[in-house]
Amino acid sequence: MQQDKRYSTMTEHELRQEIGILQEQARKAEQMGMVSEFAVLERKVQMAKAYLMNPNEFKPGELYEIEGSPGQYFKIDYLNGVFAWGYRLKGDGHEEALPISLLKK
Repeated sequence: MQQDKRYSTMTEHELRQEIGILQEQARKAEQMGMVSEFAVLERKVQMAKAYLMNPNEFKPGELYEIEGSPGQYFKIDYLNGVFAWGYRLKGDGHEEALPISLLKK
């Protein structure tokens, strides 16, 4: 059985290949009406994309719009790897972590 590599150990080229494969699988899952499978694959795409980004471009205390959720904003408290920890504005007040690929200025 082949063991998959962690995104953190992949090269940029490998990550881009993985993203392409996952997007194709997600497209097929969506066409077949496999909603849960589609959601899982979309999350994997976002995780892989996060490893292509520079966490230093995201600053604690700043607000970022959440990708795919217009009008929803996220305030970063701290970063841990490619995850931004903080709170959604107008959310329930619980701390959560989002991959930095879901955040945009």
